[in-house]
Amino acid sequence: MKKHPLLVWLFLLVPLGALANPGPFEGRWRLDPARSSALDGWTAWDLVISTHGSQVSLQHDMQWRSTKRSETNTVDTQRPVNIRNFFRVEQRHMALYPETNAETPVTARWLDEGRTLRIEAETPLEISQGRATLRIYGEYRLLEGNAALLLIELHSSRPRPLVYYFTKVIPEN
Repeated sequence: MKKHPLLVWLFLLVPLGALANPGPFEGRWRLDPARSSALDGWTAWDLVISTHGSQVSLQHDMQWRSTKRSETNTVDTQRPVNIRNFFRVEQRHMALYPETNAETPVTARWLDEGRTLRIEAETPLEISQGRATLRIYGEYRLLEGNAALLLIELHSSRPRPLVYYFTKVIPEN
């Protein structure tokens, strides 16, 4: 049987090419403050999303004047995970910090044929009255032909949802 090296190379390159094409969620997203809930305690927020198999990394690049902070929550859409120091955007302003050495159980799932990422977390907190658990339900939804991302968060400690609107940052070549 005669082998065709060109076909072998094409077969190998096609899957690699598919992996090189990032999904619509992947990349850097910049908060549009005018269309979002107040970002108390911060002046800027970039959300950097990357995926690796069933894992989704949500990197929060935060800024307040010259102070910068970057925190990442990595979730798994196939199984629950426990995240130490689960980052929440409002924790700096609300002074609701994760309980020392505690882990936050987190579940994540793709909805709407991969156009929405749902995340549920139960964060153990240290508060002035002792300890409490904060339940968070969040949805990251693609909008406007994948050029915008809407994050809706419901917190058990708040009567109204937090709504954050992001636009995709196009890398300069």
